[in-house]
Amino acid sequence: MHILGISAYYHDSAACLVRDGEIVAAAQEERFTRKKHDAGFPHHAVAFCLAAGGVSLRDVQHVAFYDKPLLKFERLLETYLAYVPKGFRSFVAAMPVWLKEKLFLKTTLRKELAAVGNCTVREVPPLLFAEHHQSHAASAFFPSPFREAAVLCLDGVGEWATTTAWVGEGHALHKRWEIHFPHSLGLLYSAFTYFTGFKVNSGEYKLMGLAPYGEPRYAGQILEHLVDLKDDGSFRLNMDYFNFATGLTMTNRRFAGLFEGPARKPESQITQREMDLAASIQQVTEEIVLRLGRTLHAETGQDNLCMAGGVALNCVANGRLLREGPFKRLWLQPAAGDAGGAVGAALAAWHEYLGHPREPAHGDAMRGGYLGPRFSSDEIRSALDAQHATFRELDDDILFDLVAALLNQENVVGWFQGRMEFGPRALGGRSIVGDPRSPRMQSTMNLKIKYRESFRPFAPSVLAERAGDYFELETESPYMLLVAPVREALRIPMSEEQQRLFGIEKLHVPRSSIPAVTHVDFSARIQTVHEETNPRYHRLLRAFEEKSGCAVLVNTSFNVRGEPIVCTPEDAYRCFMRTEMDYLVLENFLLAKSEQPHLRDSDEWKNEFTLD
Repeated sequence: MHILGISAYYHDSAACLVRDGEIVAAAQEERFTRKKHDAGFPHHAVAFCLAAGGVSLRDVQHVAFYDKPLLKFERLLETYLAYVPKGFRSFVAAMPVWLKEKLFLKTTLRKELAAVGNCTVREVPPLLFAEHHQSHAASAFFPSPFREAAVLCLDGVGEWATTTAWVGEGHALHKRWEIHFPHSLGLLYSAFTYFTGFKVNSGEYKLMGLAPYGEPRYAGQILEHLVDLKDDGSFRLNMDYFNFATGLTMTNRRFAGLFEGPARKPESQITQREMDLAASIQQVTEEIVLRLGRTLHAETGQDNLCMAGGVALNCVANGRLLREGPFKRLWLQPAAGDAGGAVGAALAAWHEYLGHPREPAHGDAMRGGYLGPRFSSDEIRSALDAQHATFRELDDDILFDLVAALLNQENVVGWFQGRMEFGPRALGGRSIVGDPRSPRMQSTMNLKIKYRESFRPFAPSVLAERAGDYFELETESPYMLLVAPVREALRIPMSEEQQRLFGIEKLHVPRSSIPAVTHVDFSARIQTVHEETNPRYHRLLRAFEEKSGCAVLVNTSFNVRGEPIVCTPEDAYRCFMRTEMDYLVLENFLLAKSEQPHLRDSDEWKNEFTLD
């Protein structure tokens, strides 16, 4: 039996195909359209999933959608009524879209699916609708390695729920409690994302990365004025300071007055105030997550915890929950945001609606996150020939040894291998890699390759069997969703003069023997690389260790700022040529920048992508 899961019409549209309870394929629409966070119907993602499964839409028994639009419409109407007369402009802006498209979503979905499936509307399989947080919870628990677990979902808002707690047992999920809109940890964090000048729904990870440069001097004000936080982790927002329930912005003048002036303008200079705001909201977020985790553990007695929802991408909070919380094991859905709702909706249909039993997979059922398209040697060669590219095709023994040597010489390499990752992190399928020991690598990658803010940290990929030699981490972190400290023995003590530095001044002080992946607070967002799920990336790390004595690589996503992660060989070559990457590896094909027919496009291409 085949079930097609879909998430769409808010942000990060995606599709997933499940066959007899097993995830066959999953992808985000943005990777095909090259429009970051594409919210439209996932035509390309659906077509890919069906092709990957070798089926047509007529072979699919059910299509599962990730939320219930009528409940969301109910929340919209009740919210506007509650805040009358405020919010009239927002109401007028929202209604045409709802009345034209979203209110009649079942009809819209049938038409879109018929177009993709090349069939009539009558031939479209039956539609099922899960609640938004049910989809999150299903994506967190059903692919996890646990037979039983507590489940915590935190995001901006679904229909009404913003935070939900569940217990997963076998093939069933049981909801314990929920917190309703407008009281939302995700929207609170997004309010600070907006106020510090970053884009909501894409800039939250920048806020998290900025936090270690600041001091949490506003945390008291947040807890005194904005959030009524209880000992059990439940909370209420003081809506006098927010505008997201009815307005077109996240915060209002009263919020600005509390934090010493108006919101930072996007792309303007980042000041110490923004760094301190980031540190403050990060500290408050971590405290809320810790309290919720402790409460859920006390109520359920479960030793395992699964998490999903956009807040579950806050890997700093996840790391603290693992180290300081009561749970023995933590599993995080790699596509924790709305894209993962496609996976959750399909699995909820299989296990909960159809009642099929569940046998937890060894490791987990996400296949390392490698669920997207892959390309054959013939397809890659054809793409490169079309670009008149110069390349060499090498056997594995030569390729891995040579690429390891190039990395050891501080070259930056685009690494394109196997199936594309599902979720926001590049995990060695579509990555840009470099030498973490280089004191120049962090700056080079940010400014000359990613074209992004200098403060943003890079993640280490480390051989899973060697992770404990570099980081204070006693568990696996295959999806780059846990932050842990760098081992004390690898740290470089700071001088008294360096300790007096503030803010961005801290950026250029080497913190360890792997400075390119060590953040200013001696932490790192870790990816453990496993031979079982990505043997080629694992082999590259082993080859680099043999050359350098270091079992770690810098790993950042294969894209520039504002661009989705590359999907095809054409995407990869284009990105390679537009940046200052030194080499590109597409499966067994090696390309040197210096040998290509032209070195750079004009800078006009940067206008293709809206800055995130």
